[in-house]
Amino acid sequence: MVDSLRDQLLKSGIVKQLKDEKRQQQPAQRPSPSHGKGKPQHKPNRPARSQEEMDLAKAYAMRAQTEATERKRAEQEAAEQARIKRERKAKVQQLLQGNMLNKADADQARHFEYGGKIRRMYVDAAQLADLNAGKLGIVQNGGRYVLVTLAVAEQIRQIDPHLLALLIDPSTGGIGDDGVPDDLMW
Repeated sequence: MVDSLRDQLLKSGIVKQLKDEKRQQQPAQRPSPSHGKGKPQHKPNRPARSQEEMDLAKAYAMRAQTEATERKRAEQEAAEQARIKRERKAKVQQLLQGNMLNKADADQARHFEYGGKIRRMYVDAAQLADLNAGKLGIVQNGGRYVLVTLAVAEQIRQIDPHLLALLIDPSTGGIGDDGVPDDLMW
């Protein structure tokens, strides 16, 4: 039987020797993907990093650390702001407990400006007179408007001034020079 030249070379071991020598001459060439999938490949004689590469690596590490520190600080600040907001809301709820003067049968609309829009709240005649005289105030709480006494309105102003929707200054009586209430933007 006649063996091919290839078979004869493989049997003699010459081809294996040539392949090994070729691999040693080209160490920078990557092995084909079919060899050792999932296993780390050993790279012989890897050159040492230059000073420039080390400086760049240090810069990236410092930047990553700085960003992580800033992110952590921002998260802590946001958590602190949320805690303060919850405490304010709890204080306002406690103040409003039992001090709401809203009446279900109120029939007179009192318009006022709050948040850049004209709002409306229904009060009775006595409440309307007291509201315009500055004896009562309106507080925004949970999307609703609550009628409260002057003392409660002042306490809420100290806790969170943004919640005070309407409180007329008693010294002016709430009526401007033109005869229109000061808080209306008609």
